[in-house]
Amino acid sequence: MTTTQDAPVAAKEIGRDRRRKEDQRLITGRTKWTDNIQINGMLHLAMVRSPFAHAKITNIDVSEAKAARNVVDVLTGADLAETQGVLINAWPITPDQVTPTHLPVPADRVSFAGEVVAVVVARSAAEARDAAELVDVDYEELPAALDLKESAADTVLAHPDLGTNKSALWKFDSAEAGTGGDVEEAIRKARESGVVVEREFRQQRLIPAFMEPRSTVVDPTGEQLTMWSATQIPHILRFALAATTGMPESKIRVIAPDVGGGFGGKLQTTPEEWITVAVARRTGKPVKFTETRSESLMSAHHGRDQWQKLTLAAEKDGTVTGLKVELLADLGAYVSLVGGGVPVLGAFMFNAIYKFPAYHFACQTVLTNKTWTDAYRGAGRPEATFGIERIMDELALELGVDPLEVREKNWIKAEEFPFTTVAGLEYDSGNYEAATAKAKEMFGYDELRAEQKQRRESGDKVQLGIGVSTFTEMCGLAPSRVLGSLDYGAGGWEHASVRMLATGKVEIVTGASAHGQGHETAFSQIVADRLGVPFEDVEVLHGDTQVAPKGLDTYGSRSLVVGGEALVKAVDKVVEKAKPVAAHLLEANVEDIEFKAGSFGVRGTDAGISIQDVAGAVFVAHNLPDGMEPSLDSDATYDPINFNYPHGTHLCAMEVDTETGQVKMRKYVCVDDIGNIINPLIVEGQMHGGLVQGIAQALWEEAVYDESGTLVSASFVDYLVPTAADTINYDVGHNTTPSLTNTLGTKGVGEAGTIASTPAVVNSVLDAIRQFGVKDILMPCTPERVWKAIQEGTAGATTDTVGAAAAHFDPATDGEGQTQRHDGAGSEGAGQ
Repeated sequence: MTTTQDAPVAAKEIGRDRRRKEDQRLITGRTKWTDNIQINGMLHLAMVRSPFAHAKITNIDVSEAKAARNVVDVLTGADLAETQGVLINAWPITPDQVTPTHLPVPADRVSFAGEVVAVVVARSAAEARDAAELVDVDYEELPAALDLKESAADTVLAHPDLGTNKSALWKFDSAEAGTGGDVEEAIRKARESGVVVEREFRQQRLIPAFMEPRSTVVDPTGEQLTMWSATQIPHILRFALAATTGMPESKIRVIAPDVGGGFGGKLQTTPEEWITVAVARRTGKPVKFTETRSESLMSAHHGRDQWQKLTLAAEKDGTVTGLKVELLADLGAYVSLVGGGVPVLGAFMFNAIYKFPAYHFACQTVLTNKTWTDAYRGAGRPEATFGIERIMDELALELGVDPLEVREKNWIKAEEFPFTTVAGLEYDSGNYEAATAKAKEMFGYDELRAEQKQRRESGDKVQLGIGVSTFTEMCGLAPSRVLGSLDYGAGGWEHASVRMLATGKVEIVTGASAHGQGHETAFSQIVADRLGVPFEDVEVLHGDTQVAPKGLDTYGSRSLVVGGEALVKAVDKVVEKAKPVAAHLLEANVEDIEFKAGSFGVRGTDAGISIQDVAGAVFVAHNLPDGMEPSLDSDATYDPINFNYPHGTHLCAMEVDTETGQVKMRKYVCVDDIGNIINPLIVEGQMHGGLVQGIAQALWEEAVYDESGTLVSASFVDYLVPTAADTINYDVGHNTTPSLTNTLGTKGVGEAGTIASTPAVVNSVLDAIRQFGVKDILMPCTPERVWKAIQEGTAGATTDTVGAAAAHFDPATDGEGQTQRHDGAGSEGAGQ
């Protein structure tokens, strides 16, 4: 026992730069990625994939492959029909959504280039790959649905048996929901006496391109089937396997070891996982599959891929009065785990930080013969932010005012929080004016505008453009009731456990599973502060459904704001359970016990005892209060009361060589409000990584298919992921308004940089060359596209500019018979 004066005061951890605990093993390679796992007698798989986007399978000859050295078996869809299970869609966005059956290995028809048609099982990975080349498949090629707008018109059917490519039409209307006025009336009035801006924008198809390719190992021996997978979602994966294969959930253990990045690309249940399970159960032996990089780019899910039509109504002074959004969203060949719902997430963010009195949103999801799409870093929110920030720039241009001026005129003011938006969400906190003022100062906004003017007047061949992007996002995917109102197939809660060990050390068990975010470090900092124990004495366990049996995993910037809050609640329970023991040992009343800096003290005295000593006393149980259970271990499950709303202002300066179309980033500044910061070092890393991915969409990345449906950007030679040499140093700042909906006051950060940066860069490029009559450029803004746009001198004159790039689409009429209207978050709405 110690006195309170003797008790060490732990250094404050929250807000401290801490190098990640994980880095030592990750950087030195002293860890176990899934592909490192070796089990005696393990077999290896190679996938035979269709070269056609759409074709009938008329015959598969496996005889030569079966005769190859060390080949154990070659299996087709027919062989696996009874055991392979099916891939699920967990978010049917309308009751009448058209959802094609997604078998891991189809037996009769392929629906995208890269779909698995046969599986080779061999004693080594190399022998499996060699034998896969010997499998002879006969196809009858079918017409493929490839162009998004043509597919929406059912010109060619991706799945002829379904009779349509239209999967679902999802609508929101503020007048019907009671959250705002009639948008058509707002547009009518603006045409008479105000301003109407109407634009189409293209969100190109992207590939998550995570560092570690997907890998799966399955061991069926013993009483449980154990799967190791490079996944973001071990708990959801376990549930989906049980639900679709008939295996009892209690007999499945899923482990996500260290995972080398995900970006949403590993938020998926994949054909390869199901195939590996089926082969392992069939052979009774451990089985491994690790994809090649080309397989990853071709058949791991893609992201984005939308046509957006926005109509903005405003008064002549720039006050916005209405926003109408119409989307076509390409699902690819199948409706993936949450793919249909990704654009629906964007529905609540097109209004962004602005006070729109009227709003209408309609999204038609469309099936094509391309790789299926799903979440990619930001999932719906980058698409929405791009659309609204592009059209706010167009409004400023129409009015002849500075882009920041029109934003400031319409954004929610600091004193107006909490603020219920026209989309039905309640933003709890924010200060857009403070973030913008700080960003302008850091950027040198006025000085750069002056330089821009000088370059234009002098006719400099290198013009300077300044791009603006202000944003907010809904993250921390929750609450469960709201998700239920949107027909989402899971909740939004998270679970945590805290174990006080006899030696005074602490074990944390969390349902959030890391893939590079620094969970082990940040969670250790929270617990060290909350319990008053050394940072080094906290161990974080995660990513194993047997060690952490409860959880909903990691995506949507939810780990800290949801998982962290569950952890806080579990820690607080430990303290409350320890108080009676401390009171007993200190011979005091529980009411007189107070806890501070890791020690329990008696109010008004200097007597005290550390929480580690209490843990030791509970372990030996020699002197506990009567009836006291000898355990301080505690669990908590937290279901949020609202989404989480980080925001920020991003400013970008781009130099454009008007003779070559070459673009070069001059300066990039962002000031983000992510609430209270746990670890500034981790936050800066998350921001830098997010910025690079968003900038990459603007300048470099695009998944390109040829006219037959073959992915021609199926390697890093053709799919341009930027390196450090392609980027600059970004100036990252923060303005803090703590969240009002969680104890820590935190907001999400993992996706912020990606969400805001794409429109900032595109707006900057366009700002540099608008004087040549350029109104828009399809992303990525390659030198060729920029040069062509300048040469043509008018928007829409080539297929590289958006204006007349394709036929008009109307989700309201093209999606007849598959419509569902939603009233935002419902009467139980987020935070209301």
